[in-house]
Amino acid sequence: MGNPNVGKSAVFNRLTGANAIVSNYAGTTVEFTKGSMSVAGQNVELVDVPGTYTLDPTNNAERIAVEMLKSREDNDVVLNVVEATNLERSLNLTLQLLKEQAAIVVALSFWDETKHRGISIDAEKLEDILGVPCVPTCAVTGQGISHLVKRIKEAKPSPLQYDEQDKWNQIGNIVDKVQTLTHHHHTLLERLGDASVKPLTGLPIAVTVLFLAFKVIRFIGEGLIGHICEPIFENFWSPIMLMLSSFLGSKGFVHDLVIGQLIEGQIDYGQSFGLLTTGLFVPLGAVLPYVFAFYTVLSFLEDFGYLPRLAIMVDTLMHRLGLHGLAIVPMLLGLGCNVPGVLSTRILETRRERFISVTILAIGVPCAALQAMVVGLVGRHGTANLGIVYGTLFIVWLTLGVLLNCTVRGESPEIFVEIPPYRIPYLRSLSKKIWIRIKWFVKEAVPFVLLGVLLVNILHTLGIIQFVGQLTAPVVTQVLGLPSDAVGALIIGVFRKDVAVGMLVPLGLTAKQLIIASVVLATYFPCVATLTTLVRELGVVDMLKSAGIMIVSSLIVGGLLNLILV
Repeated sequence: MGNPNVGKSAVFNRLTGANAIVSNYAGTTVEFTKGSMSVAGQNVELVDVPGTYTLDPTNNAERIAVEMLKSREDNDVVLNVVEATNLERSLNLTLQLLKEQAAIVVALSFWDETKHRGISIDAEKLEDILGVPCVPTCAVTGQGISHLVKRIKEAKPSPLQYDEQDKWNQIGNIVDKVQTLTHHHHTLLERLGDASVKPLTGLPIAVTVLFLAFKVIRFIGEGLIGHICEPIFENFWSPIMLMLSSFLGSKGFVHDLVIGQLIEGQIDYGQSFGLLTTGLFVPLGAVLPYVFAFYTVLSFLEDFGYLPRLAIMVDTLMHRLGLHGLAIVPMLLGLGCNVPGVLSTRILETRRERFISVTILAIGVPCAALQAMVVGLVGRHGTANLGIVYGTLFIVWLTLGVLLNCTVRGESPEIFVEIPPYRIPYLRSLSKKIWIRIKWFVKEAVPFVLLGVLLVNILHTLGIIQFVGQLTAPVVTQVLGLPSDAVGALIIGVFRKDVAVGMLVPLGLTAKQLIIASVVLATYFPCVATLTTLVRELGVVDMLKSAGIMIVSSLIVGGLLNLILV
């Protein structure tokens, strides 16, 4: 246990190695990590609970942390991670844990940074005062980790007593006795950290960081798709699927469910829509590369210490939408792929916030694959037309957020984010965090994508989707001003929006129609991968509400564009 951003996860990763999994606390979206380690030759379970500043919870994550503490067994040990560079703040939680009479070992993290900051701590004196083992550690180098493991068996309740009203005075006295400060010059990272939260310098830094992050994500994602994923599917998986197709008779109900439609005798992963073709390619070949790229960049920014600063810079804007600054993270993820964007809304504390964030994300944040097609298609008619598409999406995102903030009941708590110092990420911890997140995505998201593809295939085979297309054709032609042939692209957009945009090419649309079609495709309904993830995160009822808002919004916006544009 420990405060957020005190190196808890780094210490956890050092202790558990690769034996860790991410879980949700029962009945909530609050995540915690658990793994195994060896103590005195015995295999034990280690749980990294959500970070908390106090045992008097102020949000859902802290409430879960307290519940996990209260439910501990008699022989459980609390490993309290204390930030050595911010001893006074961390000791508040430590004293509360001691009052709970828990068996405690204190790990003094970031011990290496105390030297750079002119901080000297007498760990032995601190141990005498607290009455529990106190071990200096540095997870980056591994300093003190083996000693920490050896001393876990010495964990014990503390005899230290204090009056709650006099707690901060006692903390100050403890710090005065064990800590000595000497002058030191600010480092480059410290100066950069200060500049990142000042509006005059912070906004340009934020724009630069987001631009570079997006370019890196596009580079990694597109590179993995073009050089690894597509060749694997085309050269290795397609021949196997064609053999299976031949075995199934190349047609029929079962064939269309499993393989899908053959395009000129071949498997087209964008159009075949079989369970083992498009159903596997979408999550693994098209989505996973962007998920990996986003998690890599996100984890780096997280461990470096930039995300809390970004959250503070955009907090005022996000509050207008009924959210707080940390909601910018799902929006950033959504620019690569809406699936990890929706999944990352779990960092938000209330159901209201999650509903608002996933709705405006699915409507106003186009994924990278869709953007690539829109830029290629609309960009041919000039950057001004492309600006209309992106400008419209931003206005819709902003307007809808404000409207939902006024109409959706519930609370949106204030942002309480501790600003950690900038730190160079620890490669092993960073790699493990990415691996855990990727493994979780494959385990949680892929089955739902396959289920979604299966259900849509059944509807297509039964002719229900075609029937819906016929019903909506008048709306598409009269309200949106698009040709009736565009109905097919809109239906395909349920599977793959980038493929749907590509289907507009042979229709010979005008620049106005391309703008309308691109905006409508981006806003009207999520792709099957995002849709199934929405069901997983929101439940069926809220997903239907969100989808209804999307459909109504797209019709209104598309209709207005049809009236305004010439």
